[in-house]
Amino acid sequence: MHGRKSKRSSVANEQGLRALGQQLDQPGAPTGSAGPGPSPQGRVANEGGLTALGEEIRRSGRGNAHRRKSGRRKSGKRSRRHRRARRAVVIGLVVVLVLVCGGVGYGYYITHDLHREDVKGLNSNLTVGQEAGSENILMVGSTSRCALTVQNPAYGLCSQGVNGVNSDVIMILHADPNTHQLALLSIPRDLFIPNARSNGANKVDAGLYEGISQLVAAIEEDFGIPIQHAVSLNFDQFANIVDALGGINMSFPESVFDAESGLNVQAATCVHLDGTQALQVVRARHLQYDAPGTTSRYAEDWPQENLSDLARIRRDHEFLRVLATAVAKRGLDNPLTDVDLINSVKADLTFDQSWSVSDMANLVVTFHSVNINAVPQLTLPVQVVTDPDGPGGGLMYRGSPYGDVEFPSEVQDQSVIDQALGISASTDSMTGTPLPTPSSVTVSVLNGTGTYNQATDTASALSALGFRTVGVGDSPPTGDLAETVVYYGSRTPATEAAAEAVTRSLSGSAIMAYNPSAVTDGAMVTVVTGTQFAVNAPAATAPSTSGAGTATTAPASTTTTTTAPTSSAIAAPSPANMTLAPWDPRACPANATPTAPVANLT
Repeated sequence: MHGRKSKRSSVANEQGLRALGQQLDQPGAPTGSAGPGPSPQGRVANEGGLTALGEEIRRSGRGNAHRRKSGRRKSGKRSRRHRRARRAVVIGLVVVLVLVCGGVGYGYYITHDLHREDVKGLNSNLTVGQEAGSENILMVGSTSRCALTVQNPAYGLCSQGVNGVNSDVIMILHADPNTHQLALLSIPRDLFIPNARSNGANKVDAGLYEGISQLVAAIEEDFGIPIQHAVSLNFDQFANIVDALGGINMSFPESVFDAESGLNVQAATCVHLDGTQALQVVRARHLQYDAPGTTSRYAEDWPQENLSDLARIRRDHEFLRVLATAVAKRGLDNPLTDVDLINSVKADLTFDQSWSVSDMANLVVTFHSVNINAVPQLTLPVQVVTDPDGPGGGLMYRGSPYGDVEFPSEVQDQSVIDQALGISASTDSMTGTPLPTPSSVTVSVLNGTGTYNQATDTASALSALGFRTVGVGDSPPTGDLAETVVYYGSRTPATEAAAEAVTRSLSGSAIMAYNPSAVTDGAMVTVVTGTQFAVNAPAATAPSTSGAGTATTAPASTTTTTTAPTSSAIAAPSPANMTLAPWDPRACPANATPTAPVANLT
């Protein structure tokens, strides 16, 4: 549909991007990594060669742009919009990663000052199994006010004690060049997990306080998702990126207000937002809305939405779709056409130290034409916890209050992770290879709630699935509500796979975690029971039919053996695919004229 000329020009650009990326990654080529750089003479030589190559691709890009322009006259506006929308997906999903990647064609002055961070615990690309060749890119939005170049009262001031460092946004982009597929997985920031920090359990967003390396460790150890690369940005950097794009347009079906993020916009068909206003949209998680029938003119009196953490993810996913469209309208289907934009945003991202420019270029080349509407945007299902016994509601853990949190939801969680990674339920998500058979896994069980006979019942249910149980005992309860945790004591692939096999045999509020000191009785893994979980029942086998001569096997049972009562303080699992609420900002209607935002009465 793009025509022969477009296809040939695409190949030419691909060759240029890959060649330039490889040259930039060669020893002696400047990459922005820490450490002494090349000599002035060598730098000039490299710069001259790269600039010459970049100039050649720029000429090619201008020629391609001319050919595209001629073709557009023939195909009309509708076809033009369709082509641009299909080419924007990576730019939208990784914010401006593609813009930086596209800049490799401009040589040293584009890539030499990329911000790098030493991120530990990253996995190398898998070479075997169902995930061979794929990459998982961790994308983090930081709340650090003290890291801002210019303090902004709208975000809270570091000098006034607003100095927390958390991850407002945690997303994982899975890219599989073999299947030419992308998937985006969001992890809710209030999810309570065992390895959030190096000293133990907390909300997952608290891990960033110890650096992005700790967040990588938490995701790998508790969710079994291997992370190959990481990119992060903070408030100012996000706003700068949107401003570099010239702002963004969104529709507001209902008037909305959020005292925490600063969002305050009256309903309008299409509103033009600058970087700061766009940040208010994506940060809003205490949102109030002017629903039909509301009588008060004052925003502070309007109803407040539930599920603040999950609602924000819902709006963030929509924002990414709108951002992709905004980038496409600039004509950036060829990333080499706007060096000024690349220069304006590349300083606002921080990349891990091992992410080569050639790998970035290959990412762009492989996925730049994927349709954003075909990319799954998933959210890890969670169970919202509001314990009435906690102070003001929320979780009490080891005597300390953690406020409103969310628990994992095994079965649903693992199914969504499998979907995002493109693997089957019998696959180890960390390696892409088959899970071990239950008979090869030794398990001990500790009663973590004090419920009568809970450890013995759980061990018996696991034995019925074929696991080798080697001991039972008790563990001090952590509170009225507790997750069931499958602990493993070694980071070897075999031990992690054993923990994942056991975890996949559970349902309810269950999760795995790395902790050598929690493993008992010489077992490979130890299950510490919680307050709401179940062990899956073994598959049922029907007896042979009389006279038939063969035995028939019934489908696997969907029932479970309950080992802990359900709690009214733990809600049902949230959906993996969330639809917009009537008040959520969204894409503007076609051909709508944007206006300046108008504030509500507060």
